[in-house]
Amino acid sequence: MGTWGTGPFDSDRAADFVDELEGLPPEKVIEVLERAFRRVMDCGGCVEGGDGTEAVAAAALVASTIPGNGMMLDPEDGPREPLPQLPLALRTTAVLALQCVLQGGSELLTGWVDSADAARWRHEVQRIAEALGPIGHEQ
Repeated sequence: MGTWGTGPFDSDRAADFVDELEGLPPEKVIEVLERAFRRVMDCGGCVEGGDGTEAVAAAALVASTIPGNGMMLDPEDGPREPLPQLPLALRTTAVLALQCVLQGGSELLTGWVDSADAARWRHEVQRIAEALGPIGHEQ
């Protein structure tokens, strides 16, 4: 897997995940996002790097649909077609998945060679979680 930065879409795996959404009907897009979150939430505390990468990208996509939170997608990163209306509960699921990605058993948390990159990545994931809003307080 090629990684070239610390952002949610700065890897081949994240780009492939976004590409997977292309041309899907709205209910399938929601299903793919939900599946990305569930994989990390159901892993028992040992999040694999690829699954974590997809969950972070999915969470960034969900956050980008919330008006006024400052999470803007670079057109190069997101899907060519706009995301459908997403269920509010998906925000909570996304935050819970990001919490799993930030736990000690996550390959993404421990896999950085440069500690400054690790800190930047962690900050970006926390920023996405904050943009999604507090758990259980969907608006």
